[in-house]
Amino acid sequence: MAIASKRSVMTLYSGSSDIESHRTRIVLAEKGLPVDVIETDRQDCKEDLLELNPYNTVPTLVDRNLVLYKSHIIIEYLDERFPHPPLLPVYPVARAKSRLMIHRIENDWYSLIHTIQNGESAEIPKSQRALQDSLVSVIPVFNDSPYFLSEEFSLLDCCIAPILWRLPSLGVELPKQAKPIITYAQRLFERDSFKTSLTETERELRINHEK
Repeated sequence: MAIASKRSVMTLYSGSSDIESHRTRIVLAEKGLPVDVIETDRQDCKEDLLELNPYNTVPTLVDRNLVLYKSHIIIEYLDERFPHPPLLPVYPVARAKSRLMIHRIENDWYSLIHTIQNGESAEIPKSQRALQDSLVSVIPVFNDSPYFLSEEFSLLDCCIAPILWRLPSLGVELPKQAKPIITYAQRLFERDSFKTSLTETERELRINHEK
């Protein structure tokens, strides 16, 4: 862990279009934290990353002598280490419900996105329909409050924003009745933290696929 001990500023090894790296960058931007973001698409980063993280995966966060990987661990650490603004509820029951919902987002939506991006060609149309249907099924939730299940921006929104940003590039089009989701997405996309979080690759991803 010699590399970790040399760093005085937090460093994030991040994929330029990786969805889990993206949500981590949103949290960092929301907290206003100084961070050195290293895109691992660059070949010269891989040896350093492998020394820090035995799985050689992104995102990987280095905070002084601490090295963390797996996005859900990183974002919860950041919220606890830097509590302002808080992105998880204060009370244990509400925090547990938020964590469970994050798990469901990962299991139900992120998994479909990974299949669309990396799966066999025969699996992709089915996963596209499943993602569309799953989003449409929760439309009423987006009518109830300005953010997902909350009056305040939270880690749940950090997890959902990268999904909605990528829909055009995933070949998933929301139907007309999904206007509440579209309105919610625009609210997220207009946040300074979201704009700051975007890599050039992610900006182009949206521009190149929007009609």
